Amino acid sequence: MPPAGAAAAKTAVRDRLLTARRRLPLTEIGSAARAITGHLVGTPEVARAATIAAYVSVGTEPGTTALLEALTRAGRRVILPRLMSDGDLDWGTWRGEQSLAPAKLGLLQPEDSLGVAAIATADAVLVPGLAVDARGMRLGRGGGSYDRALGRVPAGTFTCALLYDEEVGVDVPTEPHDRPVRAACSPAGLVRF
Repeated sequence: MPPAGAAAAKTAVRDRLLTARRRLPLTEIGSAARAITGHLVGTPEVARAATIAAYVSVGTEPGTTALLEALTRAGRRVILPRLMSDGDLDWGTWRGEQSLAPAKLGLLQPEDSLGVAAIATADAVLVPGLAVDARGMRLGRGGGSYDRALGRVPAGTFTCALLYDEEVGVDVPTEPHDRPVRAACSPAGLVRF
């Protein structure tokens, strides 16, 4: 598909998925967060990771607060993204909800700065998304922030998108800069690619 066609197709898929997310009842968002947390803490790559790159969910994304707390209780070091003015991601340390500061786009992020290369120190990387196809190609919100960050992750590192069940296996239009993930976790469980 030509680049202009892929971009338009991505916009259409994003619009459809975001509309579906806006219709989710709060109870489903909460139960999805609990199920995803349960699946991920039992995943071997997460269980043995010393450092995990994750994120603070916003809006109708599958919730991550319980996951971040569970990882911390298990003795994991958790780093979170800090959106920079150029759209790239710096990273900071999770020290609980009280350590987060409001940022643009309604995001909450750590105040410390570890640099953009800090993601390369993570043994497991958990990312948001709107969909993942059968090859592991991830559709995000369109800013390219996570594609850039995933480009810094060493080959072989466990990378996983957190999604709702109906967002796994969706036909995702791709462009040359798009980066795949190795797995997707939804309330139904973990799918590896």
